[in-house]
Amino acid sequence: MSFTLAIVGRPNVGKSTLFNRLVGRKLALVDDQPGVTRDLREGEARLGDLRFTVIDSAGLEEAGDDSLQGRMRRLTERAVEMADICLFVIDARQGVTATDRVFAAILRKKNAHVILAANKAEGRAADAGLLEAFELGLGEPLRLSAEHGEGMGELYHMLRPLAATFAAREAADTPETDVDVSDEDADAPRVPTHDKPLQIAVIGRPNAGKSTLINRILGEERLLTGPEAGITRDAISVRTEWLGTPIRIFDTAGMRKKARISDKLEKLSVADGLRAVRFAEVVVVLLDVDIPFEQQDLRIADYAESEGRAVVVAANKWDLEEDKAEKLKALRDSFARLLPQLRGAPLVTVSGLTGKGLDRLHAAILKAHEVWNRRITTARLNPWLGAMTEAHPPPAPGGRRVRLRYMTQVKTRPPAFVVMCNQAAELPESYSRYLINGLREDFDMPGTPIRLIFRDQGDKNPYRDQKFHTPSRLRKHGPGKAAAKKG
Repeated sequence: MSFTLAIVGRPNVGKSTLFNRLVGRKLALVDDQPGVTRDLREGEARLGDLRFTVIDSAGLEEAGDDSLQGRMRRLTERAVEMADICLFVIDARQGVTATDRVFAAILRKKNAHVILAANKAEGRAADAGLLEAFELGLGEPLRLSAEHGEGMGELYHMLRPLAATFAAREAADTPETDVDVSDEDADAPRVPTHDKPLQIAVIGRPNAGKSTLINRILGEERLLTGPEAGITRDAISVRTEWLGTPIRIFDTAGMRKKARISDKLEKLSVADGLRAVRFAEVVVVLLDVDIPFEQQDLRIADYAESEGRAVVVAANKWDLEEDKAEKLKALRDSFARLLPQLRGAPLVTVSGLTGKGLDRLHAAILKAHEVWNRRITTARLNPWLGAMTEAHPPPAPGGRRVRLRYMTQVKTRPPAFVVMCNQAAELPESYSRYLINGLREDFDMPGTPIRLIFRDQGDKNPYRDQKFHTPSRLRKHGPGKAAAKKG
């Protein structure tokens, strides 16, 4: 994305409707009740040939205390500071209010690029409000109707000249996944930088302490926290540096069991949390140590693995646990039994409240990221494949043995391998698991998702003429008949 646009304004002026129109789908929560958007919400917007990040914010409130409204206001003000361009939305039909005047003054001080938009401006009933908007001192108001799509062309022409200023940051927010590799590529992970930080999503059930944990990592109260369970309704992200590592960390709405999701807003929040997984490189599944590994925890971890993301499991509220040794043993046993597809993934105990264990969590995330980037050359894979098939031969359906001819890695992030063979459709899932577990153990790839693809190749082997390690049997007895005939 080339720049960031924050949509701000008092509650119920149509900010989320405008956000949804810009991203082209219903990502933001929209409802008639004011204050539906509690946190900041990011989306990839599209307007003509412009591609940018848009942030939908909580409604600007005048509350200044520690109430939910007061915290919403502080969070919105911070979004204005973080954004490249601020789109200040008022309701043209209601005209300029005292609250609009207060926050227009705030915006003039906090952001150099402010666009004033008068929404719900369809029809003559909005004309008086448009004229009043000039008194805010933010230039000529843009006439909009987010509901009907009016004024989008004018908004494009206002954003177009500003977009060139921020073009250098394009694509900084999209992680690289399913990266093609060859034998010439180095076996080294991409080092996180400030331009391309390590992207982390923190997911889990409601009230597991996700926002508290992230605030502790950031060293300040950047996200909404409080005693209200499920206070984070939308996924939000923050860039920072954590123990020397540039990161972009996502906080997501708590994911409840489907049977308990009755409110329409919460249904959208769960879907939003699942989307955040796809924008991450490493997913931290946060458990409540008092009630770990409930069915929803297992589904969350399985979803992250199925999306091909590196996974770290963190048991939060460890400071409240009395018998730590016994509890840790029970956690490890449950993890190995309930999540075999994540065999070897790190399990870390932390306390978001006190900050204890965050250094171990940081180390586990970096290790998971390194393994996720792991590269194994074909010269190492094929002798390994020969040893594995010799120790445990593939089945012989109908009396005809399945032959695994050669193996090569085709992708990283996550690692993906192709095995060329005959009768690929006859290989059972159990044999695939046998090879995947062998890869994890022999090439030090614990926990990371591994993709293993079997393809029918007949007798074609593009690696036949490449020089690999020659087994002692061939060195002693010489080449076989086929090789001698070829020579």
